[in-house]
Amino acid sequence: MSIQHNVEKMKEQIGRVIIGKGEVVELLMNAFMNQGHVLLESVPGTGKTMLAKAIAKSVEGDFQRIQFTPDVLPSDVSGIQYFNPKEQQFELRVGPVKTNVLLADEINRATPRTQSALLEVMEEKQVTIDGETVQIPQPFIVLATQNPIESQQGTFDLPEAQMDRFFMKVDLGYPSFEDEKIMMKSHRASNPLDELSAIFTKENMIGFQEEVKNIKVSTVIEDYILKIVHATREHRYVDVGISPRGTLAFMRAAQGNAAIKGRDYVTPDDVKLVAPFVLSHRLVLSLDGSTVNSQLDVLQDVLEGVEVPAEYGVVE
Repeated sequence: MSIQHNVEKMKEQIGRVIIGKGEVVELLMNAFMNQGHVLLESVPGTGKTMLAKAIAKSVEGDFQRIQFTPDVLPSDVSGIQYFNPKEQQFELRVGPVKTNVLLADEINRATPRTQSALLEVMEEKQVTIDGETVQIPQPFIVLATQNPIESQQGTFDLPEAQMDRFFMKVDLGYPSFEDEKIMMKSHRASNPLDELSAIFTKENMIGFQEEVKNIKVSTVIEDYILKIVHATREHRYVDVGISPRGTLAFMRAAQGNAAIKGRDYVTPDDVKLVAPFVLSHRLVLSLDGSTVNSQLDVLQDVLEGVEVPAEYGVVE
């Protein structure tokens, strides 16, 4: 079955649990198929944990959750060597990172040292415990959450280096009036999460990850992507623009969106659709810029200033 068919089935299935968030499901599947990680920013109670569990069940994957607080240690994330008194020897106990879908809940409540424990896992798909390296099972995605309105006391902002490692940043937001009414009815008698079944297997997902890499990107589209990236670096309100890692994530997200729409080539519409989710959190605004603009405002200004190619030269 095609990527498009499976994602549509996932949207339909997860739509019974998280109402009206089809675009969010598409974005998360885009990240998953690109082996990327997602920062979910939304107020408490909007369904972030339930969404992560629904994704895990739909891809037949293991699910683990870490509730971050200031007293969580790096070893609570990665794991430890512990002494087994019965065997009279040390044994390796890998932490919750050994899973397929890892929910890092309220990541900005963890200390920088604990936050950094996720970096190797996110980037290298492995964890090192007392010199011993353990590979993380594939496929693997980190879904981290943070509350945008939480007071600064007891929280630690994610540094730019770690923000850059998130493939996308997605705001879950509140449901509409009608969607919330449907949610009340669907959750009245039981939890729809219990009724979900696997649509992807782990092997399917790994195969789709390879398939997405083969989505065609013409020279015209490459130039369009690069013009947007370089415009962020030159914008008057930006201190730090998009990094080369961000450029690659931008291209891959456009490829992922094309695959989800059933095409084997990228169009300018793919590029524009994914830009806010892939680029905005990577921008570091100047002091003047941050007082009058948000990152999304600056990015929108960039997109409006870069000419959209009329022809996109599909590669044969």
